[in-house]
Amino acid sequence: MIFLLAGSYLYLVKPKYMKKNQTPNPQPQSSKIGILQQKNKEALQGGGPKRVEAQHAKGKLTSRERVGFLLDPGSFQELDKFVVHRGTDFGIDKEKYLGDGVITGFGTINGRLVYVFSQDFTVFGGSLSETHAEKICKIMDMAMKNGAPVIGLNDSGGARIQEGVSSLGGYADIFYRNTRASGVIPQLSAIMGPCAGGAVYSPAITDFVLMVEHTSYMFVTGPNVVKTVTQENVSAEDLGGASAHSTKSGVTHFSCANEIDCIDHLKKLLSYIPQNCEEEAPALAYTPASSEEREELDDLVPENPNQPYDMREVIEGIADEGSFFEVHREFAENVVVGFARLGGKSIGVVGNQPAVMAGVLDIHSSVKAARFVRFCDSFNIPLLVLVDVPGFLPGTDQEWNGIITNGAKLLYAFSEATVPRITVITRKAYGGAYDVMNSKHIGADLNFAWPTAEIAVMGAKGAAEIIFKREIAVAEDPELKLKEKIDEFTEKFANPYSAAERGFIDEVILPRETRSRLLRAFRMLENKVDTLPRKKHGNMPL
Repeated sequence: MIFLLAGSYLYLVKPKYMKKNQTPNPQPQSSKIGILQQKNKEALQGGGPKRVEAQHAKGKLTSRERVGFLLDPGSFQELDKFVVHRGTDFGIDKEKYLGDGVITGFGTINGRLVYVFSQDFTVFGGSLSETHAEKICKIMDMAMKNGAPVIGLNDSGGARIQEGVSSLGGYADIFYRNTRASGVIPQLSAIMGPCAGGAVYSPAITDFVLMVEHTSYMFVTGPNVVKTVTQENVSAEDLGGASAHSTKSGVTHFSCANEIDCIDHLKKLLSYIPQNCEEEAPALAYTPASSEEREELDDLVPENPNQPYDMREVIEGIADEGSFFEVHREFAENVVVGFARLGGKSIGVVGNQPAVMAGVLDIHSSVKAARFVRFCDSFNIPLLVLVDVPGFLPGTDQEWNGIITNGAKLLYAFSEATVPRITVITRKAYGGAYDVMNSKHIGADLNFAWPTAEIAVMGAKGAAEIIFKREIAVAEDPELKLKEKIDEFTEKFANPYSAAERGFIDEVILPRETRSRLLRAFRMLENKVDTLPRKKHGNMPL
């Protein structure tokens, strides 16, 4: 039967060659189902068995295997499974694969909605084409509309050269969405293979980057280009491997032993953070103990002010047992950052590390801490700051590389944060570093100090040498006079009570009481409301 439209009337015309009740070009329903089944089977094969075997031989999972391990069983809903590229140049039109080198869709992790893309290295080396980018952009747009995290499993050789500027445009489309999504939904990037050229910038914009040791690497220009331009001979691993980026550059937050370990890190990380900027982080059930005191904290800070101790022991003594999840562990180790739970609720922890460089602040530690503070503030995660800082690291290297602007980043991050903020000074809080480390003056809600706290412009020895320079110089015994003046300065300033008299410290507490005080304090601050002045955005000292 054929329908013809003429003017306002619809006519039915029966062709002469059709028999009664016959449909044109009949095709059995089973045949149509068979086509769909065949396409689904083809899409699941990726680049074919040989390339899958090569992937496994490198100690790597396939893109689908990664998604399977990441998401709750049976929860993955794939989108755009049958998409193919539109390229026509250099013979690429003769080689097409369903899905075009990336798996996209949504599912759940521990029952919580997430959006995922997983690049398939078995298809054109996971290279990004116009359609490949469109698939990623589609789920990013969905994630923004529905307020859920985006997880990228990256394994790509970069832009698909045969598509030229179309591929480059695809990258830019992703970068734009990364930036728009920043601070709105969590974005996590797992680097599970090569990530080179323009491909590195999308992970760099996201909140956390995870890498796999010995099988993943990131760099803007590879070893061959480096050798051509600078004459340096360097391997891909040394240039941009997980070890290099977790210890030297700080590009990656977690260096994982293998891909399963990387996926486990992703799941654990998500358990501490909310779905989006409008929600709170998930809380675990918590039954209060009969006593929240931790007596072991009383003896943690050594009597000798120059003797180191591990700030992680303080964190573990305060937080719920086994809940501390450190971020950036191997980079800028003079400051410790990470997530923990207090009474079952997620908090962000920033602490100076007196066991490394005496806990001094330098360029790397300032940037590391500032980045973490801004993430927590973006996603409503309260901040606990543990202070034992002798100041900023002096020297030409620091000054010439911008300790002023980099140190100011941490100052800016704390000053801008509107989440509940509590500080505990365990020992030293000297000079400008006292101000920067979440002092009352830059908006901290509550500031506690242990009796061992020393709050002053500088250490007693340095202060005495400056203040009493002439008096010491003319003394019969300069060394004895210096000691007297050090003791005098220590008694007057190297304690928390001068600051407490002025209200800069809200309470001096016993170390053992810290956990119980914090539980009450964060509970009191649960409904805190603070807003920044109306503006487009601030101009952070980048």
